[in-house]
Amino acid sequence: MNNLYGKTIFITGATKGIGRSCALAYAEKGANLILTARSSDLLDSLKEELIRKYGIRVHTLVIDVRNSKDVEDKVKSLPESFKKIDILINNAGLALGLDKVYLASPTDIDTVIDTNIKGMLYVTSAIVPLMLKNNSGYVVNIGSIAGDAAYAGGAIYCASKAAVKTFSDGLRIDLVDSNIRVTNIKPGLVETEFSKVRFKGDLEKANNTYKGIDALTPDDVANVVIYATGLPENIQLTEIAMTPNHQADGRTVHREN
Repeated sequence: MNNLYGKTIFITGATKGIGRSCALAYAEKGANLILTARSSDLLDSLKEELIRKYGIRVHTLVIDVRNSKDVEDKVKSLPESFKKIDILINNAGLALGLDKVYLASPTDIDTVIDTNIKGMLYVTSAIVPLMLKNNSGYVVNIGSIAGDAAYAGGAIYCASKAAVKTFSDGLRIDLVDSNIRVTNIKPGLVETEFSKVRFKGDLEKANNTYKGIDALTPDDVANVVIYATGLPENIQLTEIAMTPNHQADGRTVHREN
């Protein structure tokens, strides 16, 4: 049974990694999509691909989630046919560097906190009121097992993902008298451009992140998102932690030589 056909899905950070895989997975289910990212070229390319392959409706928004006014204005600009949003995927996020916290640059700190925390807050605050009008919806926040315990060099990123967890819990409490569900999905190692961004283009360092372990793929995470949001409406999965085999938590990884 396909509970996702015809639903409208809003995805941030939709052009790469987990966001792109979620877009493809929902499109395959016959859902219509609102895709957001900062690159208009990548959004246009993805939109064309999805319409060609699946014949769904796709609306794109060039948004920097760090800018509250931009988020508010772009959501308000949605056509009426896209304003009944059934599922929000707060996916946009990043890490920068593995410096000790007191050596991190203010610019990197601001970028991580503003994207991973404030961006999620801004988008949620713009979308949830639309869901409340229909007393239905689903908010999925892409967190990380890094939010459960810090690791060396990851204090800022880990703190941001701990915020995703507590925000998800608080939002679920605030919405407990509604039919809106909230899930925090917490992957471990996922092989995407995440590490390339973290190490600012240093491919050797990025590739070493996944060396010796069969990491999760963006499609693996998208499959879990699809599963959670496709369940009957009386079921709410509050939190899902997932890792590749041979990863026990954010710090414990067995790598084959």
